[in-house]
Amino acid sequence: MLKQRIITALLLAPLAVLVILWTPHTVTMAVFAVLVVAGAWEWAAFPGWNSAPARIAYAGLMAAGIAALWTSMPESPRLDVVIDVAMLWWLAALAWIAFMPMRMNRAIAAVAGFLVLLPVWLALVRLHGRDPHLVLFLVLVVVAADVGAYFAGRAFGKHKLAPRVSPAKTWEGVFGGLAASALMAGVGVYWFDVTPGPFLALCLVVVVASIVGDLTESLFKRHAGLKDSGSLLPGHGGVLDRVDSVTAAAPVFVFGLEWLGRLS
Repeated sequence: MLKQRIITALLLAPLAVLVILWTPHTVTMAVFAVLVVAGAWEWAAFPGWNSAPARIAYAGLMAAGIAALWTSMPESPRLDVVIDVAMLWWLAALAWIAFMPMRMNRAIAAVAGFLVLLPVWLALVRLHGRDPHLVLFLVLVVVAADVGAYFAGRAFGKHKLAPRVSPAKTWEGVFGGLAASALMAGVGVYWFDVTPGPFLALCLVVVVASIVGDLTESLFKRHAGLKDSGSLLPGHGGVLDRVDSVTAAAPVFVFGLEWLGRLS
């Protein structure tokens, strides 16, 4: 499985860099939209809508939501409310994971898809519109956290992080992920020429958010009886399995950068 994950990642990495750094902003927006709609197709299984017509309908509604955001000019300050709602959602998701992971119903699963997927599209678009390198940096921070958590968890993992949600994740993995991402954040300080303290703090908060995003998808998959959200990406599963961490990390990164005055 690790070999498959590495091969898939190596194949996808150049394509991701191409889309992020070297394609026009509108094209990148469209690519992000396709990924979100593909994620919506997979998310439809969480409330139990497994038939093709049901999945098409859910993905279609998500596409309509993206179109509404797109035509409302994603750079408009009026859309800050979408990011604000996402922040509230992820705080609620953290509380849910910590205190009520066994509770679930179809309505929550269906609505949650919109609270997760629409804000991440808007957040990525806003980052890309400001500076494509911000999107690349965000991805690198999340990947560093993922890699650090994987190897630290395998080597030292003993204390379970959220056994009722994702039994394989450990606190040792969390600390390994934070350490790896802190190194990447240090690179970001020089990359973007920012004040170290606040930026490093923001990056660590972003990593915590990425963990919440990962655990949230695991929670929905567990209640739906799924191991993976799909099978499109060998070694990784579906689109959601690859971007679950980013769904929470991107809105938090945008919110933090706006608070620091870096997106104004």
